[in-house]
Amino acid sequence: MSPVAVVTDSTSYLPSDLAARHGLTVVPLQIAVGGTVRDEDDITTAETARALKEWHPVTTSRPSPERFAHAYKEAAGAGASAIVSVHLSSLMSGTVEAARLAAEDAPVPVHVVDSRTIGLGLGLAALTAAAAALDGEPVSAVVSAAEDRAAATRSLFYVDTLEHLRRGGRIGAAATLLGSALMVKPLLGITDGKITPLEKVRTSSRALARLEELAVARAGDRRVDLGIQHLAAASRAEALASRLRERIPNVADVYVGEVGPVIGAHVGPGMLGVVVAPHA
Repeated sequence: MSPVAVVTDSTSYLPSDLAARHGLTVVPLQIAVGGTVRDEDDITTAETARALKEWHPVTTSRPSPERFAHAYKEAAGAGASAIVSVHLSSLMSGTVEAARLAAEDAPVPVHVVDSRTIGLGLGLAALTAAAAALDGEPVSAVVSAAEDRAAATRSLFYVDTLEHLRRGGRIGAAATLLGSALMVKPLLGITDGKITPLEKVRTSSRALARLEELAVARAGDRRVDLGIQHLAAASRAEALASRLRERIPNVADVYVGEVGPVIGAHVGPGMLGVVVAPHA
């Protein structure tokens, strides 16, 4: 094991084999569907999407500090002399707070990084930190790797309706769009750790075309990784990934996948998002 261990949370949505190859420890958030609380990795996204479509109560919660304490103790026991713990935005969840509480009593120093983003924006930051750790970089460089990658990354997404964000209390500045006509389809982004409105478009087809244009513009000529994420919109996601591979000249890795239940509970079925993560 590297002297520096890297921990993240389940909203990073990295493929499990990729996380394992990089030695990443993933601490799950929790989700309650119909009053039954489970770890995020113990419930399928399809179950969550079905509950949302039927408007059943779906809520989410941070991991307990005890879950982080256990992860930190295991990492130290496996030989880590320091830990870098990279998590979703503190303005969207209490996960960072729970990690910091656990860090106070950890057996080795723990450096908690607030990525100020979520989903693959978080995942790629954690992955970059893990790669730095495997390369033998000191803990300060591992922290910087996560912070720099997260700060350079841009997350854009489309939702069919703002209602799920409103119900979950995560709508932020996008609340300004709630009074718009029913046919308005919002394009949103994550800025300074919060969900912010980018544009409003009249139809879903125009919104998706505009999402593609924004992603191409964000990438420019830089070497970038792309993350295409969706909820119950796999064909849309694959089609968008194919077009972006053709249109962005300097693409490295492309990750296509469905978001998990925690994000899914807040964005609702039909969500389609793009993460543009430039290389250093």
